[in-house]
Amino acid sequence: MHPVLSWLRRGLVVAVAAIALMATGCSNAFLPDLQQNPWKVIQLPVETNFSDIAFTKDPNHGWLVGNRSSLLETRDGGETWEERQLELGDQSYTFTSVDFAGDEGWIVGDPSLLLHTTDGGTTWENLPLSAKLPGTPFLVTALGPKSAEMATNIGAIYVTQDGGRNWKGLVEGAVGVVRNMARSKEGRYVAVSSRGNFYSTWAPGQREWLPHNRKSSRRLQNMGFDAEGKLWLVARGGQIRFSETLGSDAFLDAITPEFSTSWGLLDIAYRTPQELWVTGGGGTLLFSPDGGQTWLKDQAVGDVPSNLNRIIFTDANHGYILGQRGVLLKYEESSSAA
Repeated sequence: MHPVLSWLRRGLVVAVAAIALMATGCSNAFLPDLQQNPWKVIQLPVETNFSDIAFTKDPNHGWLVGNRSSLLETRDGGETWEERQLELGDQSYTFTSVDFAGDEGWIVGDPSLLLHTTDGGTTWENLPLSAKLPGTPFLVTALGPKSAEMATNIGAIYVTQDGGRNWKGLVEGAVGVVRNMARSKEGRYVAVSSRGNFYSTWAPGQREWLPHNRKSSRRLQNMGFDAEGKLWLVARGGQIRFSETLGSDAFLDAITPEFSTSWGLLDIAYRTPQELWVTGGGGTLLFSPDGGQTWLKDQAVGDVPSNLNRIIFTDANHGYILGQRGVLLKYEESSSAA
């Protein structure tokens, strides 16, 4: 055989073998479609990037917040929404967090803003904040009558027990500007640094945040807690890790649900202790019925022209996906994927 032909033949064999190896090793290159889409696109009156959603003691009465001082109210479980205007002067705010305990609710925003209601949002009071507050309010959690916890975008944590008139600091020092922050039901926090280089944790009784190195060379995108209080993390390139125990550094091996996903993953939420959903850029929505062992992709949602920034389940039957430019998806119980 001519030397050139022999060389080409050997190269072709090597190329075919490499393709076969990739096909074998990347069986999840393209995920199968979730045949029944349980998410409904809700039409909204504003094109806003949404940050958070919460409901009063009436599960049909809720509030949706976002940038440009956007505040929307629903009284039919999220089917329809109406914009509410508050007297906040000429300043435009980004509302970053909203939460309710019964009919008592709280909203925080940037620049420094704290709103409080005791009547389900019929009236909102703008509570003054100290000019010496470290950072700007980032996350608020309603704890009960006149009681709430507020964390700033640099990791200062405060608690009030008198309706926001006075606040007590729980942490000495700060962690620096954070990309995102989550709080568990037990009151533990996890915060990802603004560049995704590291993350920090805090638990009640600790005076300082504990810093932790990221688990790989990939920068962190987001972190949060599962139903048991264990950590999960999303890293750049569509990589997911779950903690093995409640210990912050005990993570299992990395999972890449879909190698072909060109858009990064952004958030995770559990509908049940085993069923979880993962949102991402470009309308990416992934589903696992068994805690991340197997995966499906909701192809129907892929037609939504938006990054799906956040997913929240208020309970097993009610969930919402918050996107950009007025995109909101609602979970339809009758079309459960489980």
